[in-house]
Amino acid sequence: MQVVLDIITNKCIYVPFLLWCVVQMYKVITDLVKNKKLNIKRLVGAGGMPSSHAAVVCSLASCVGKQYGFGSGEFAIAIIMACIVMYDAAGVRRAAGKQARVLNKILETPGLTTGEVGEKLVELLGHTPIQVFVGAILGFAVGAIV
Repeated sequence: MQVVLDIITNKCIYVPFLLWCVVQMYKVITDLVKNKKLNIKRLVGAGGMPSSHAAVVCSLASCVGKQYGFGSGEFAIAIIMACIVMYDAAGVRRAAGKQARVLNKILETPGLTTGEVGEKLVELLGHTPIQVFVGAILGFAVGAIV
């Protein structure tokens, strides 16, 4: 029972998790305002402003830095992992989203495809650099304040 209590009271776990929930809910609300319909898939979907990936890993790094010290090995691990996640969000996954957009256009072109095509590829996979930057600032700020 002590293990469960330790997990749910660990700021380095619950702060990033709650921030992820808030950022994803923000995306649902902004999508609702913009498109005038509720898209519940935005709760778990990737992409959009701000980057929840960047917010989560930066809030984790900030919490770890506050708890163990910014010169600690734990902070070094957290910040390196944050950099990898943010690079992936703005680089690799964004490129995959662009490729999906092109492939979807090709598949929609009459006469180019034979047979039945399944569902469209997901295009909103990654983030623009500004979305990652805003998510990172948000994450560091929340981690430092809480």
